[in-house]
Amino acid sequence: MCDASEPVRDSSRPASERHVPVLLRECLDMLAPAIKRPGAVLVDGTLGMGGHTEGALERFEGLTVIGIDRDPQAIELASARLERFGTRFRAVHTTYDNIDVAVEEQLGTGARVDGVLMDLGVSSLQLDEADRGFAYSKDAPLDMRMDATSGQSAADLLATSSEGELIRILRTYGEEKFAPRIARLIIRRRDDAPITRTGELVGIIREAIPAPARRTGGNPAKRTFQALRVAVNDELTILERALPRALSSLRVGGRLVVESYQSLEDRIVKDVLRRGSTSAAPPGLPVIPDEMAPSLRLLTKGANKADQAEQDHNPRSASVRLRGAELIREWKDLA
Repeated sequence: MCDASEPVRDSSRPASERHVPVLLRECLDMLAPAIKRPGAVLVDGTLGMGGHTEGALERFEGLTVIGIDRDPQAIELASARLERFGTRFRAVHTTYDNIDVAVEEQLGTGARVDGVLMDLGVSSLQLDEADRGFAYSKDAPLDMRMDATSGQSAADLLATSSEGELIRILRTYGEEKFAPRIARLIIRRRDDAPITRTGELVGIIREAIPAPARRTGGNPAKRTFQALRVAVNDELTILERALPRALSSLRVGGRLVVESYQSLEDRIVKDVLRRGSTSAAPPGLPVIPDEMAPSLRLLTKGANKADQAEQDHNPRSASVRLRGAELIREWKDLA
């Protein structure tokens, strides 16, 4: 998956041609010690078009993958792509904070898995389908729902939010320093007519942001589109719920690997992994009680990034931050 900075691509091609998974080898290398044994189970919490799952199933012949996605179209495309693996692939239509429920439904009460992979952000599928409204590079209905069958769209959000709420969304989820100017102009324009198209919103953003600021930092709409997408899909709240549930679904010795594409996501991942890998015992305690011992061993020193060769091959990898951890004791959040 990725941020929304890339142009809309040809959506008529098959999933295997449209989606190049980010840091595939690095993710699988990190997961390998946990999932290479026969009968191992991996949960791909963000299935998308199935690129990471396909790579895992090809590399580890004894592996089964449970693929979770909230987008029915992603489930359909990935299932077609992965049909050749038969029962080694199982698709579940839900948000990935329901990972614990999905594991028990697929494997039985009390079951644990060997690995969990999360590739956060908007998927290639959602960016490539112009009418989904995620990309600011083409005019389309202002939707942005990852599951277009439920919830409010971005147009609904713009129509019903107060100026103060819009400022909070743009500042918190987009880190947009011109949030008050953008929110004020949105309110003024919606009083005349509903804002229902991405092109309309891009025009409002360009008008609201001072000309000197528009000339640097990429497309001026990027931060606002990110903020609205995160708010519409409740992405950060879902991520905060998903991480502990994923860790609770792992067997001891299992591994969690997460790819983040923006600082808000990465901050949440970093904080959970830091807490899980830190002892809760007072400094200097000669023996650390089990209930105060860390549950995790970190697999990365900080966050790994894509090298230049990867970025040249797959531009969507430019902003990725890769983190991983191994569960060394039953998960217990010591915060």
